[in-house]
Amino acid sequence: MKPLLVRSITIVFVTGALAASAAAQGTPAQGTSTEGTSTPHAAPSNGASTGVIVPPGYVVGAEDILSIVFWRDKEMSAEVVVRPDGKISLPLVNDIQAAGYTPEELREHVEKAASKFIAEPSATVLVKAINSRKVYITGNVGKPGTYPLTGEMTVLQFIALSGGLLEYADSDKIVVIRREAGRDQYFKFNYNEVIRQKQIQQNILLKPGDTVVVR
Repeated sequence: MKPLLVRSITIVFVTGALAASAAAQGTPAQGTSTEGTSTPHAAPSNGASTGVIVPPGYVVGAEDILSIVFWRDKEMSAEVVVRPDGKISLPLVNDIQAAGYTPEELREHVEKAASKFIAEPSATVLVKAINSRKVYITGNVGKPGTYPLTGEMTVLQFIALSGGLLEYADSDKIVVIRREAGRDQYFKFNYNEVIRQKQIQQNILLKPGDTVVVR
């Protein structure tokens, strides 16, 4: 049984050596996993294959940074910034509407536009940075201003992020202003009640465009 055991160990050693050698050369060895290899609708591993995790319900907006990668058509691929008019510019395709689409919807939109120039286009849309989702805070907080909303965030979390309430802030009369359907909505927020775990329904999740006013 000992010779069989030796041969088994030798095989494992050689395989490991081949894998290590292949990794140093940037190529997969035979028998090793090729997970991550580019396939249609997946970005080639050229450094542009990583993007941010988009929040639920995300749609592309102005100032977002996108990477549009065409499978086997690198000359049409580009990293672009969504303009204030909601459009992006791509080689051959030129201007195309991006704002208001989910990444998957935009992929379909881009492929349809590219089909006029190349046969069976296959594209991937990666979100590199989300700059369109913003919330605002003004008044008596440590750091008033504009902040990106890249995930779920409550009013209490936003106040903490903005440096907390100043000593003379009117903590029981904070207001969240939200514009929907062309009208402003106002949500009252009593800081003292919420931190005492009372009326916690006031601690709503913020939406892009919300403004928190601290008197």
